[in-house]
Amino acid sequence: MDHTRQTRFSDPGRHHDRLAALPADPAAIGAVVRNLHVHYRGSGIDFPPERLTDIDTRWVSRMLDLDEERFGGAPLDAPRPVEQRLVGCCRDAALLAVAALRAHRIPARTRVGFAGYLIPDYHVDHVVTEYHDGTRWIAMDVQPDLPEITLGPAGLRTAAQSWRAFRRGEIDPSTYGVGPGQPIGGPWMLLQYLTLELAHRMGDELLLWDLFGEAAIPFADRDWSEMPEELPGDLGYLDEVAGLLLAADDGDRAAEGKLAARYAEDARLHPGSSVFCVSPRGARYEVGL
Repeated sequence: MDHTRQTRFSDPGRHHDRLAALPADPAAIGAVVRNLHVHYRGSGIDFPPERLTDIDTRWVSRMLDLDEERFGGAPLDAPRPVEQRLVGCCRDAALLAVAALRAHRIPARTRVGFAGYLIPDYHVDHVVTEYHDGTRWIAMDVQPDLPEITLGPAGLRTAAQSWRAFRRGEIDPSTYGVGPGQPIGGPWMLLQYLTLELAHRMGDELLLWDLFGEAAIPFADRDWSEMPEELPGDLGYLDEVAGLLLAADDGDRAAEGKLAARYAEDARLHPGSSVFCVSPRGARYEVGL
C-alpha cells in the first residue's frame, strides 16, 4: 500500500490546501492537531449530547468541515478555544495527523493497539500516528505530545503483538481495555482490535466502535460495555493474521502481500459496504461506507 496517498477516511477533500499549508514537520503537525481536537473523555469536559455527535465523525473531510463551520475557515494553526474544538478520541487525532502528513507526501499510517504508558500497570486501547522519515518508521503520539514511542509493551503494544501475547498466555487480558475496573476490555476486545488493526493497515481507518465480521456478532443485542465472556471456537485465522502483521512490521514484503489478499478475500476480515456502530454516546446503528 502507498502510505503517501490519502484513503477514503483520511482524504481531506476540498480542505487539502489547508493541510498542505501546514509545515511539513511531524512535530508542528502534532501541535496543530492538538489545537483542532479535544478528547471526549480525557479532557474532563462534560460535553452536551449535541457536541458528542462529533465523536462519530469518520471522515477527515467532515472533521475539517466542522472546524470550518465553527471557526470560519481560520488557518488551522490559529488558536481554538478547547470547548469548541472537534470532540473525538485518539483515532481521530492520529488520523488528522496522518492526513496532514500525507498532504505533504510523507508516508504515514495509523497504528492500533494498547498503550502501556498512560496508566500504570495497564494497557489502554489507543491509536497513534506512524510516519516514515526516509529511513525508518517512527511512531508518535500527538495527544500527549510524544514525538517518538516504541511499538511494544512499554510503548504502544500493537493489537497483533497483544493478541499473540494473549494466545501464548504471556499477559493478563483483564489489564487490556479502556481502563482499570471498566467492563470494556479483555479477550474480546483483543480480538476486535486485531481485526481493527488489519483494517487500518489496509486503509480502512474505522472508528474504534465501528464493528464488523465476527467482532460485531455479539453486539446485535447487547451494549458495547457488555463484552462476551467467551471467544469463538475458530481462532486459527486470527492467529495467522497476527503473524502476518508482525512479519510485515519486520519488513517482510511477502507478508504484506498476503495480508492484502486475505483482507480482500475473507469476509470475516473486512467491513464490506457497512459497519455496525456502537457509539459511546449511546447511539447504535448500521452505517454505509
